[in-house]
Amino acid sequence: MESSKLTKKIIENVSKVIKGKNEKIEMITAVFLAEGHILLEDLPGTGKTMLSRAFAKTLNLDFKRIQFTPDLMPSDLTGLNIYNREKNDFELKKGPVFTDILLGDEINRATPRTQSALLEALAENQVSIDGTTHRLSDDFFIISTQNPIEYEGTFPLPEAQMDRFMVRMSIGYPETSEEINMLNSQQKSHPINSISSVANDEEIDKSKDEIKDITVSEEVKNYIIRVINKTRNHKDIRVGASPRGSLALMKLSKSFAAIKNRDFVIPDDIKEIAEYVLSHRIILNPEAKIKGVEQIEVIRRIIDEVQVVV
Repeated sequence: MESSKLTKKIIENVSKVIKGKNEKIEMITAVFLAEGHILLEDLPGTGKTMLSRAFAKTLNLDFKRIQFTPDLMPSDLTGLNIYNREKNDFELKKGPVFTDILLGDEINRATPRTQSALLEALAENQVSIDGTTHRLSDDFFIISTQNPIEYEGTFPLPEAQMDRFMVRMSIGYPETSEEINMLNSQQKSHPINSISSVANDEEIDKSKDEIKDITVSEEVKNYIIRVINKTRNHKDIRVGASPRGSLALMKLSKSFAAIKNRDFVIPDDIKEIAEYVLSHRIILNPEAKIKGVEQIEVIRRIIDEVQVVV
């Protein structure tokens, strides 16, 4: 399948820059092809920005980065209409959101007002400026980052905005051998300067269309709903996953099936992606938080508990 071939090329190319993270590159590719967005929650220096740049360069797509800060205004993100004296009319000065791949660095440092400016782009692939709606790129893909341990001067993302991200994940530290390879590869220059694109618009469009035709059986849909319902009736969870979580599970599972060179989804696809899709969509109850229970831990237990019915 085209999706499988494309993903292999992406992993091979991006791994020249980001060592030992093939599974993470595969996940980002799957989210991109499923037309979702991703939240990278990780410590500084783990390669979030470089991974985003390498991914965009590999796909030959436009890339922009915006650093979120408390004084950032919504118009700094979306753009604004400026009066042109020569034309005697207003013209749109586009913001960084008008691109293919947007890296929103440290999104939790922006105020809620600026964060909310992303909601329309995340949900509807468009932005409204002075009452006029502007469509974004067909390949529009947001990679947002946040530091999970530094909370001073931050504004935590509300549940409604977290729910807009198809996946939340971390890259993590590299293995010792891969970190040594990284040091060796960057003694003279950064490897991102030597990689080139390995895909074109036609391949990307064909892969996205291919994913939409992937079959999801009634049994698999039933399994997805039982997993979602379990999050809504679990002793450690106060608020379970929304219907948007069900849709995200199905869409991403179709993308994963295509990447694995299948034209149908199997329950193992759901099991593989569940923690990435659902952990940020649940709210734990106070007792679980006091015990130090983690969201991802609860989702893993749910996957173990919910049996596949054929």
